[in-house]
Amino acid sequence: MWLTTQSMVENFSAAVPSHRCWAPLLDNSTAQASVSGAPNPEALLAVSIPPGLNQEPHQCLRFRQPQWHLLDPNATATNWSEAATEPCVDGWVYDRSVFTSTIVMEWDLVCDSQALKPMAQSIYLAGILVGAAVCGQASDRFGRRLVLTWSYLQMAASGTAAAFAPTFPVYCLFRFLVAFATAGVMMNTITLLMEWTSVQARVVAVTLNSLGFSLGQVLMAAVAYSVRDWALLQLTISAPFFLCFVYSWWLAESARWLLITGRLEWGLRELQRVAAMNGKRAVGDTLTIEVLLSAMQEELSVGQAPATLSTLLCTPGLGLRTCVSTLCWFAFGFTFYGLALDLQALGSNIFLLQALIGVVDIPAKICTLLLLSRLGRRPMQVASLVLAGLCILANMLVPHEMGALRSALAVLGLGGVGAAFTCITVYTGELFPTVIRMTAVGLGQMAARGGAILGPLVRLLGVHGASLPLLVYGAVPVLIGLAALLLPETQSLPLPDTIHDVQSQAVKKATRDTQGHLVLKCTRF
Repeated sequence: MWLTTQSMVENFSAAVPSHRCWAPLLDNSTAQASVSGAPNPEALLAVSIPPGLNQEPHQCLRFRQPQWHLLDPNATATNWSEAATEPCVDGWVYDRSVFTSTIVMEWDLVCDSQALKPMAQSIYLAGILVGAAVCGQASDRFGRRLVLTWSYLQMAASGTAAAFAPTFPVYCLFRFLVAFATAGVMMNTITLLMEWTSVQARVVAVTLNSLGFSLGQVLMAAVAYSVRDWALLQLTISAPFFLCFVYSWWLAESARWLLITGRLEWGLRELQRVAAMNGKRAVGDTLTIEVLLSAMQEELSVGQAPATLSTLLCTPGLGLRTCVSTLCWFAFGFTFYGLALDLQALGSNIFLLQALIGVVDIPAKICTLLLLSRLGRRPMQVASLVLAGLCILANMLVPHEMGALRSALAVLGLGGVGAAFTCITVYTGELFPTVIRMTAVGLGQMAARGGAILGPLVRLLGVHGASLPLLVYGAVPVLIGLAALLLPETQSLPLPDTIHDVQSQAVKKATRDTQGHLVLKCTRF
């Protein structure tokens, strides 16, 4: 739950408030005192700042000199664009009614520098990508718990340092380190859950872990509502990981990893320790090195062929599955992070919207798990992506004044994306054989992270058209959802163990389809 706050915090710490150029007549008491007649603030605003979109004060321009003639109703109206304007050379004035401080206010990430905000988010997501590549190998070499403990410490220290960053580049550096550690926590947490639970408990443990992400969305909204200063908010979500660092020393190392890497005595101690925790001390006392050696030999006796990317792409029967499933992973990362990291574009109340995303995500995941066994994998994958895309595209047609409807469509769209994530997680495990399954899952995860990096950058297209980002965010899941029709249905099929099993399933399906066509023709005849 707390991990989610690090990924979602920039919805609030990087919120863009209403702003305008600093102007002497508006913001300098000496200049105001020199004006005769004591005009009201609205008049001073009209002669100092040209109108922008929707006749609101322009956010990036000001008049070089006060345009007093604009106040004279009898004078010939002169188009304000003919008057000399200039950029905000003296800085900006921000609306602090919602947030007392954000990184946008801190380092003026507006106007010509507005691209730096989505760039910071992409740097964070790139940190997760790099962390996933490094922490996976590190945990295989040094152990799951050690890397998890280090990741907690790095996240706590880097997140705290980010709250005191003196410049924007330094802030981005510490956020990159936070993201790097985030990947280490996510990967090693799920690995320890998988390797320390039985087959029956594993589904429950992994599901609860997934729901923690949904609950974390609600937690983020509550914390951000209470803390409106970006530095204090960053500190609030980072400091608890020092506690995680302390208690992680109590966690047990993966016995499976200890056995496979030959650390038998350590593995024996951990197994006996866990047996005592579970009230099975007598069973733990019967364990010996000889028993562990026997168990390890059984584990290693199941040989697996080396899996490479070329195997996935070039093997008949696997190439199409690899391409389409990888695109589905990409659609999830691209659409979810592109939208979920810019809630201001989806609705006015970003606190409520953030909480609703988490609330909707919980039943969406639970219902998806139930419907997968009834409707099948392929129909659910297609429906979740296409419906999510259509909800996002529909927002292009809704006026900004209808904030409630825009927020509802956005939440439904993100709920569909969450359902698509659940589908592709199950689907990928069933599409690929055991000998190459983890390689396929790893490729999908990389595609999701790549999509997450590109997602926030699409918002830069907004300078060419306000609806253009939504068009891209909606079109990608719709097109990839339709491409998922090319995948085979895997419901009720046994998990394939070898590449030959996958090819045999394809042959059997083709044979059944051919027989079905022949029966249909004979019936018609």
